[in-house]
Amino acid sequence: MTSLIQSFDPSNGELLGEVENSTTQQVNAAVARAKAAQKFWRKTPLPERARIINNAYQAIDHLTDSFSELLAREMGKDIRRATGEAGGAVYMGQHYAQDAARALSPRQLSGGTELQYRPLGVVGVISPWNYPVMMANNLIVPALVAGNTVVLKPSEETPLVAETFFGELKKHLPDGVLTIVHGDREAGKALVESEIQMIAFTGSKVAGQDIMARAASKVKRLVMELGGKDPMIVMRDANLEQAARFAVAGSFENSGQMCTSIERIYVDERIADKFEQRVTEIANMYQIGPWDMPSVNIGPIINATQHAKIVEQIKDAEEKGATILLGGSQQPERYIRPTVITGMTPEMKIETEETFGPVVSISRYSDVEEAIERANASEYGLGAVVFGNQGVQDVAEELEAGMVGINQGQGGSGDAPWVGAKQSGLGFHGSVDGHRQFAQVRVVSK
Repeated sequence: MTSLIQSFDPSNGELLGEVENSTTQQVNAAVARAKAAQKFWRKTPLPERARIINNAYQAIDHLTDSFSELLAREMGKDIRRATGEAGGAVYMGQHYAQDAARALSPRQLSGGTELQYRPLGVVGVISPWNYPVMMANNLIVPALVAGNTVVLKPSEETPLVAETFFGELKKHLPDGVLTIVHGDREAGKALVESEIQMIAFTGSKVAGQDIMARAASKVKRLVMELGGKDPMIVMRDANLEQAARFAVAGSFENSGQMCTSIERIYVDERIADKFEQRVTEIANMYQIGPWDMPSVNIGPIINATQHAKIVEQIKDAEEKGATILLGGSQQPERYIRPTVITGMTPEMKIETEETFGPVVSISRYSDVEEAIERANASEYGLGAVVFGNQGVQDVAEELEAGMVGINQGQGGSGDAPWVGAKQSGLGFHGSVDGHRQFAQVRVVSK
């Protein structure tokens, strides 16, 4: 009997729809179809592959509004953010296709040697629920342009928008080039262990470790982003208003359900009172609510398990001496009200474990070296931010992260890659070098 995955609106528990839960046999069959399609797709000239992908995204552009509403309802983010993600994915699909084609073109070296970027085969993409369209998109496009075929397994929390968006996209691609399977960890394990040549994954560190172990026997290629616990250091001479606004926005964006969310803030004790006051004032302006409520800033938490985890971290901080400036551990069902705590210490879970919720966690320091040490005292190293003036470059130089922001966000701009350090990832995507990770480098001497 076929089992189904049900998808619910996290703001009210309403059933939105169902998809078929793929069995191991169905996953293997999908991989077999992708493997067969790859034989002709890899022979399609690189410029033609990019053109086909570009045209496919253009063909679904008129569906952006429907994609956006489904994304908002299924994941919980407000319609403005959902439209930004869905519309951005359509635009970036075209942009990435052209960028990847340039990055993957053969390069002529001295002495008649040519450096080629050849297809690997079948790439398994396992994508997350917090940005269910964009994060999958950023992995699928360079993989396809490189001449690979892709089997996508989206998160079981957001299967409908993935099925709808990429289901429409694949209608405009050659048969078998993009295939979708659904399921929980078992389907993910089946995909990792199938006859694929690469896994591109975004998700938890624990899941990433399991993927590495399962991929090891056949030395499958890996590109993985495994979460973060991003710190922010606020120096004495920082622009306090700018720093406070960024602290709140960076902690609350996407309801805090973001891998580069600001989760630990270390502020110079000489400006801490003013900083905490301003942060609390700004945070108090944020409103919780469903996707279609006007002026909503913070949507629901994706599920009850994640909600309980956030509440438990706030309670743990309270019990260990933290001061609640706003919000607290008494939270409504499905939502976390904007919360600000101070007095965070290394003994608290909220300093050491990924929170993934709308909580501003603050600690004071007397010596910036202490702040740097605590900022680096994490197994994660995705992003880090420092606000200040004199000596700010020196502080930034000491931060152990793949992306560092100085008086601004840590995501970079232009052709910057999305990259983590330490246990926040393996490999990276985006940029010329990121696109090339989806290909086999081959040296041909003539």
